[in-house]
Amino acid sequence: MTYRIIDCHVHAGVQNVSWPWENARPLLKAAGISGAAVIPPVEDVYHRHDPDFTDTPEWQACRRAAHQYLLDLKDDPARAGLAIFPYFFVWNDFAREELGLEYAAVKWHRHGGEPEYRYGDPRCRQFLEAVKARGLPILLEETLKNTLFFLNHLAGDHPVIIPHLGGLNGGYVPLDRHGVWGRPNLYADTSTAALPEIKDYLRRYGSDRLIFGSDYPFSQPQLELDKILSLNLPEAQTQAILGDNFRRLAGL
Repeated sequence: MTYRIIDCHVHAGVQNVSWPWENARPLLKAAGISGAAVIPPVEDVYHRHDPDFTDTPEWQACRRAAHQYLLDLKDDPARAGLAIFPYFFVWNDFAREELGLEYAAVKWHRHGGEPEYRYGDPRCRQFLEAVKARGLPILLEETLKNTLFFLNHLAGDHPVIIPHLGGLNGGYVPLDRHGVWGRPNLYADTSTAALPEIKDYLRRYGSDRLIFGSDYPFSQPQLELDKILSLNLPEAQTQAILGDNFRRLAGL
């Protein structure tokens, strides 16, 4: 069977890293992938190695340029070579006025030791209200403590995607102990996840909230796709994971 595949976790940007889209595109096409949900690099959003980082107009301009790079791909099918679904990468300016109709989802990301989101800022709630009004799913990569805070106090019943089956949100098992995977609004992407964890998730929670991603350039589309194909699931379940779940979630 030929599957209609979206890689829901691809990074591309050319300002503070060299991850041009032109490097990703042939790898995606060679794997038979027809769409990509693309995320700006963290390095173009904030200074991740400075825990005392303070936002500046220069960094705000850098973020706008990082987003525009993806929007330009979306608007140029010949250059893109496949369907592009841009993520809006939010930071502490919570720039809801920049959250245009072109975006398919929101990226919310930091690791331990990096600058923190200002969850107490009223603009944070205002941004989330705008996201919820648009029905945009949130790809949330945070520490375990902040992941639980976000889910318990901010997300409500809004759809949230945990990347890497929780690998960078505290781990698959700790999240499971907190009942995260059983939440009806909680989705997971498979990027760089271990095959035993993917199998355990499918056995316990099914295929309706699992989404394929590669995390390029940190892994390769074909390698991550082969994990899903090796499961030998029924065709409908495989198609759900490889594209239909993301299409439904993002309203594509």
